[in-house]
Amino acid sequence: MDTGPPTPVVRTTPQLMFGLLIILVGVVFTLDSLEMLVAERFIAYWPTGLILIGAAKLWQARSGHGSSLGGVLFILAGGWMLLHTLDLVDVSIISLWPLLLVLAGSVVVWQSLRGRRLRGNEASDAVVNAIAILSGVQRGSRSRAFRGGELTAFMGGCEIDLRQAEIHGEAVIDVFAMWGGIEIKVPESWNVIGRMTPIIGGFEDSTRASGDARNHTLVVRGLVIMGGVEVKN
Repeated sequence: MDTGPPTPVVRTTPQLMFGLLIILVGVVFTLDSLEMLVAERFIAYWPTGLILIGAAKLWQARSGHGSSLGGVLFILAGGWMLLHTLDLVDVSIISLWPLLLVLAGSVVVWQSLRGRRLRGNEASDAVVNAIAILSGVQRGSRSRAFRGGELTAFMGGCEIDLRQAEIHGEAVIDVFAMWGGIEIKVPESWNVIGRMTPIIGGFEDSTRASGDARNHTLVVRGLVIMGGVEVKN
């Protein structure tokens, strides 16, 4: 018995939420132009949009797509700005920008300590660890059982060549880039999954995965602040 085409499933994603917010803003300004309401009374509460986007990112992270860190940051930033709009806090979020440096330093320290532990527990070629601070670093691996690694770029760059390496199952690379960039080259037989949190930055997956890439998965996860991370063949 033909039941017809399946009903499409609407997923709550940050892109969907952002699109709905743009529509809402357009409706508010349209009604303001028609003198049916005063747009300023509603636009002042725009940080609520950041909270909704953060909630959508958290929901998306539950299914394994994306990072929950981004959702938490959006909710914290939106919540703080909303409290400031309501005069419940006196300190503007702009005054808290040094916390970005605290976050950056914490990530660098954590990755450095974790990288040492990985180097001690894994074969030297099975993991790739690099820290580029005001400099450039090039690394590579020919391991037949690549496991992942830790990459940090602070006002510098990392170039990682993994085209001669092999993955059996899944490998994870944790990355952090702030005012810098990271480039990772992988074989076409690898499937790349990006779980990045970009803040005024970007992540680009330019790979061309082949049909058997499901058995060789590289997960790239981490934080990008005013920088960029690219994975390509």
